[in-house]
Amino acid sequence: MPHLLESCAARILAILRSFSERLLTPWVGVSCLKVWVLGMGFLSLHGQETPLQVASFHVDVTPPIGSPLAYNRCDGVGMPLSARGVVLSGRGEPILLCAVDWIGISNEGHRRWKETLASAVGTSPDQVSVHTLHQHDAPRCDLSAERLLEERGLGGMLLDADFVEQTLKRVGTAARQALQSSVVATHMGLGEADVHQVASSRRILGPDGKVRATRYTACRDPLLRAEPEGLIDPKVKSISFWNQDALLVVLTWYATHPQSYYLTGRAHPDFPGMARSLREATLNGVPHIHFNGAGGDVGAGKYNDGSPENRQQLAVRLADGMSRALVASQRLPIASDALRWETLPVQLPLAPHLKVASLQAQLENPSGDPKITIGVAEDLAWTERCEQGGSIALHCLQLGKARLLFLPGECSVAYQLAAQRMVPDQFVAMAAYGDYAPGYICTEAQYAEGGYEASPRASRVSPQVEGVLLKAMRQLLSR
Repeated sequence: MPHLLESCAARILAILRSFSERLLTPWVGVSCLKVWVLGMGFLSLHGQETPLQVASFHVDVTPPIGSPLAYNRCDGVGMPLSARGVVLSGRGEPILLCAVDWIGISNEGHRRWKETLASAVGTSPDQVSVHTLHQHDAPRCDLSAERLLEERGLGGMLLDADFVEQTLKRVGTAARQALQSSVVATHMGLGEADVHQVASSRRILGPDGKVRATRYTACRDPLLRAEPEGLIDPKVKSISFWNQDALLVVLTWYATHPQSYYLTGRAHPDFPGMARSLREATLNGVPHIHFNGAGGDVGAGKYNDGSPENRQQLAVRLADGMSRALVASQRLPIASDALRWETLPVQLPLAPHLKVASLQAQLENPSGDPKITIGVAEDLAWTERCEQGGSIALHCLQLGKARLLFLPGECSVAYQLAAQRMVPDQFVAMAAYGDYAPGYICTEAQYAEGGYEASPRASRVSPQVEGVLLKAMRQLLSR
């Protein structure tokens, strides 16, 4: 009965808050920053805080045999892929965070995921953040690029449209059912721990300050593996939700490219997915949702020669860090009044080498290499979007003293470290690989240094992107 009263009270307060916002909107001077504040309402039942309710869901998103993976065809399944999410509700519209075992979700594909999940839990798409873990033996989802290919008789090369539609339906159903089984969270745990011998910088600089070699995530060159770790964020961040002493769900963040080896033709969530499964098994089935941080220029190359046995070692090392982060967590009382969600749409500067006319001409006379043709379609989809004034939403979730940033693309780890410096007294975690359309997002200095990540074939934004992102991050974190 108390739980029912709490739920009813939360809904009444949400209605009152919505009504008050309609009255106040004409006098609120907000231009581009759209802010939702949960817990800033005018009333509370009997002077009590509105409880935070938590729900989680888990859906198999493994592609069917014969459908496209990121770089080849799916001929089998090494380990199932999943989409995992958490729904936070209480006062105001629900907030939904989702992590998917695909290489990337872009443009119209990303919009569809957000809209589907928002509709399922009765919230706005701007209250939803969808990210991938960026595994390479996994599908990609760019419905805008697929449309461009379909118009030229090349449909099905990039993705299996029927599979994507079926997946969206199943994910929406799972989120809707999860919300109906929400549980009150009384406490939140914040923890972090170093992960040992997993991440290392991919960018090896020469004496001239330019990139002389790329240490990819699987590296067999002993000289490159002997180079220092370089700039990484060694910490795995952990947020857990509890009902008194009962652990409800664990969320983690760690920045690195996730592939130990790939191009196997067998769908696989790779070592981050294995680490996640190890933690769930250890915790007797408690849901674990993992996000990839700003790992665009970070991989496991120093500690990974690409041998199949090494995948297990990387998984165990990451799982060990996740475990220690949970054990080290500080548990704090939590209510939905402590939640604040902010969305900031930004226009990322288009890379100067991308021109609509040139890309259209290339697509009309496609290369015999499907990878090149798919890349051209993805380039064109992003270029048209930018030239039409399209924006990408950045999000920030405030949970008491925690700040969770949600960014697009393959951001360099420098952005993650910069966010931590902006609010050094706060617990800061970052998930990148949201809307995948921009590709690699380097720092201005990295574009001058060269290297794969900053090359025209990898990055669809210009060096000015650093100023845009840092300004937006600072604005989100300072609210």
